[in-house]
Amino acid sequence: MSQHTDVAFIGEDDSEYFRRLFNRTFNSLNPTYLLPSDEDEVKRSELHHRMMQFVFQGNNYVGEVKKALQFGQQRRVLDLGTGCGLWAINMADEFPRAEVIGIDLAPLQPRTVPPNCTFELCDLETGIPYPDGYFDLVHARSMHIGIRDYPQLLQEAIRVLRPGGLIILIEPDLIPIVDGSRITRAPAGVGAADWSTFWETYRSCLTRQGIDITVPQRLTEMLNATGAFENVITRDGNIPVGFWPKGKWTFIDPHLLSVGQLQWLDYDLFLPALRPMFLFHGLTENQVQSLITGAQRDLYHPVAPLSAHINIVHASKQL
Repeated sequence: MSQHTDVAFIGEDDSEYFRRLFNRTFNSLNPTYLLPSDEDEVKRSELHHRMMQFVFQGNNYVGEVKKALQFGQQRRVLDLGTGCGLWAINMADEFPRAEVIGIDLAPLQPRTVPPNCTFELCDLETGIPYPDGYFDLVHARSMHIGIRDYPQLLQEAIRVLRPGGLIILIEPDLIPIVDGSRITRAPAGVGAADWSTFWETYRSCLTRQGIDITVPQRLTEMLNATGAFENVITRDGNIPVGFWPKGKWTFIDPHLLSVGQLQWLDYDLFLPALRPMFLFHGLTENQVQSLITGAQRDLYHPVAPLSAHINIVHASKQL
């Protein structure tokens, strides 16, 4: 590990960057992004990061990252929607000669970071505030739900990425998988119906906010449509949710068990985090409580194995 230095890029008082809504704390830069910005969300971001490290066999990335940073003239890395900042910090530790910058809507990141790592506040819907060709690597993970124009974000990523530079996009699906099948609308009486209804309501709220909920499964298509990339590689698969890889559904794999446990813990924090969004969009307190309680019941006492699908795409910008 490299030596860390204390960085207070926003000063001691960061209250102006936050607002309160339905008893949770949110960022104040983009009022349409309705996931909280508080301690529980930081914990969830950390769990998600640890899970992805298991998915990547102990690494923080896929693709030719070492090659991109080895031959890059400036060795600069950009993490879009950095959240708790762990990915950026880990990358800065692994590549001490690279400058790593994490961008987010709220100052949730640690103040003690590697000397080559910085965090900045920015609403990415207004653009990426860096010059053309500035970065060797652009990374974006689990952040499309805060972007109403994802193709425009891709254009900005293309602009700030140098020719030959690498882009990595990672987005989980918003459609749950129950017993191996994608469920968009669960008929009454089927297994995990409340779980499916919860996700259906979530997708509906995002659509009202102008979010394209099909982005995750169209990452490769959207990247190819830009015409700016080559060697486009897609890696996707299902993530188990919970402890069923060793339970009565005999799918025994210690590696998958760790992934499933971390995803379960992530969702345990995610379900109540959507309460403010549901209330904001007009659902009553009783309706919201029923949605969350039902989804929690399916999460805590599953009658069928739950999974989540994750989409991973990486590619090189054409020379």
